[in-house]
Amino acid sequence: MTFWEHLDELRKVLFRSAIVIVALMAGIFMAKDFVFDKVVFAPINSDFALYKLIDKVLVMMGMPTLPEFKLSLINIDLSAQFFIHISTTFYFALVLSVPFIVYQLWKFVSPALYDNEKRAAKGAFAFAGILFLLGVLVGYYLIFPLTLRFLGTYQVSLEVANQISLQSYISMFTWLILIMGVVFEMPSLAVILSRIGILTKSFLKKYRRHAFIVMLVLAAFITPSGDPFTLMAVGLPLYGLYELSILVCRDIDK
Repeated sequence: MTFWEHLDELRKVLFRSAIVIVALMAGIFMAKDFVFDKVVFAPINSDFALYKLIDKVLVMMGMPTLPEFKLSLINIDLSAQFFIHISTTFYFALVLSVPFIVYQLWKFVSPALYDNEKRAAKGAFAFAGILFLLGVLVGYYLIFPLTLRFLGTYQVSLEVANQISLQSYISMFTWLILIMGVVFEMPSLAVILSRIGILTKSFLKKYRRHAFIVMLVLAAFITPSGDPFTLMAVGLPLYGLYELSILVCRDIDK
């Protein structure tokens, strides 16, 4: 195939992916009450799943439960709510369509691979979508609510009340959750590089200490607030993914 023929095939992949995203956006846009009240704004109340789980653990340990938590959001921009509705709908549609998009990318890339590369990449592509959705769930049920509860209730003085804007909340919500989905692709990338022969288990073990520092720097770069709590909340899962990458890599030396 010529360059333009390859480009035409890529255009078909992008077109099919765009159709799926638009179709999902239409359904999600109409389900506004459920999406925002039951999903997006669920972490601002004490009845969120993670908070209830922490309370149960504290009760089992004979310790007092978490204080009542209720975060109030305000909107200061006339058009913000409408455009946030549209942008949030797009992000939800993008997340849900990731398995389909990964499958389309695999169909586009696989004819160019050698047999050994195809065998190496097939399993990684198959789990890439699952890992992304798993990362999104970890971001939604763990990273974001912990960050929100800490930053939303932190005060330098009782004289200064927190008034969280809708734009600020949605920005942190989408960024943290999407970035966790992306970084959860690390093990699948490690599998591909390991099977091809570029990356080895011994190499990852050798630079484990360096990787810890790199993960903290990366966490500081991707966290929107830059506070130490959010830094550790993102950095520790990143390093955990590095350790998981060591487990799934082949040791070519052996």
